[in-house]
Amino acid sequence: MTTPIMSESDLRAAVEREMPGVRADLERLVRIPGIAFDGFDHSHVERSAEAVAELLRGCGLDVEIVRSGGQPAVIGKKAAPAGAPTVLLYAHHDVQPVGDRALWESDPFEPVERDGRLYARGAADDKAGIMAHVAALRAFGDALPVGVVLFIEGEEEFGSDSLERLLDEHRDEIASDVIVIADSGNWDIGVPALTTSLRGIVNCFVEIRTLDHAVHSGMFGGAVPDALTALVRLLATLHDDAGDVAVDGLVAKEGASVDYPEDRIRVEAGLAEGVGFIGTGRITDRIWTKPAVAVLGIDAPATGEAPNALVPTAKAKLSVRLAPGDDPKRAYAAVRDHLAKHAPWGAQVTVTLEHDGDPCVIDASGPMFDAARSAFRAAWDGTEPVDVGIGGSIPFIATFQEMFPQAAILVTGVEDPHARAHGPNESLHLGEFARVCLAEALLLANVARTGTNRR
Repeated sequence: MTTPIMSESDLRAAVEREMPGVRADLERLVRIPGIAFDGFDHSHVERSAEAVAELLRGCGLDVEIVRSGGQPAVIGKKAAPAGAPTVLLYAHHDVQPVGDRALWESDPFEPVERDGRLYARGAADDKAGIMAHVAALRAFGDALPVGVVLFIEGEEEFGSDSLERLLDEHRDEIASDVIVIADSGNWDIGVPALTTSLRGIVNCFVEIRTLDHAVHSGMFGGAVPDALTALVRLLATLHDDAGDVAVDGLVAKEGASVDYPEDRIRVEAGLAEGVGFIGTGRITDRIWTKPAVAVLGIDAPATGEAPNALVPTAKAKLSVRLAPGDDPKRAYAAVRDHLAKHAPWGAQVTVTLEHDGDPCVIDASGPMFDAARSAFRAAWDGTEPVDVGIGGSIPFIATFQEMFPQAAILVTGVEDPHARAHGPNESLHLGEFARVCLAEALLLANVARTGTNRR
């Protein structure tokens, strides 16, 4: 006998009933500083995986902690009722480093509520994604109308180096009709979104050498170039005078369909008074469908300790975001060739790749995407969801597309424009989080009604 699918009103009541426990478990998760970056205590990542596994077992899933040379991921499974589709629910339990703790208004690993937002590292990115999945499962209880596979990764913030191996090793057990990736964000507070394109990424280091050793700046300055000045001049060639990326060979596109008012992005980005925007064209083109280059850091003497000496070497870390349609290997070659070509005064230039990732475009049409939009519309009380691009990168989505070409991939999320993911004072809007949890429960019900028609 087929189990009836819970009604919207019943799911609303069930999610509301579960939210206090969901929040309490979210707070327990964010207290674990699970940072997968080199140099951090990875025992906390192990603790985080164990905590996630316990949560999934509490939802009645068969659970295993897996790894393939990297940090632990958690897989939880519950078989589909007869004839029902299976949905893969993705999130990640690792978090970004906190950076300068002095910039945080409260302990980054002790959750604090202020003005309706929960502040902590990972509160939004992406432990709330985990708990949105858990909330939906708890709302259904024993009446889950679809099969589920939860895949909770443990090193997404550190580049997902072992993810492709994990997916390949567990391909059969995670194969699904629908994939929900809860690692993006909504268009605004009160306006849900489906992410349909993401930029790719190339992170690399560029090091300049002009001298074998430091020399007196008075004795040699004016004839002998120092590496730091040479590096600054080289980095300046990456953009033209308007601020557009000046590296030949990178893909740039136009045509984003959503308008992003300048006054809104100025507030959301915290742009300092009097500072203008860079680049040309619509804002959404600049941040979604064109390349971007940023200098993330420079290795050089600190000003308080710098002697009157010409610096022999200097090093910078670059982040290059790639437009949909670009190829990271070819883009890295273009950046490397640009830096070698524009080295000032014959300075020696070494470029080293840190990591890269593919951009992606999702064809968000078909019954499963209709099911998602209907769920969002209901959870946000009739507000129409927006299809958005994301300037950031989730490279493994391209891997999912390649490995499971017949699955509908829905990129959702819990963040809003004020979440400050990756920065100090990351936070989660608790009201929006409740809507996200309801939306996921409604989505699973809609997918069950839609059946196994994958797209």
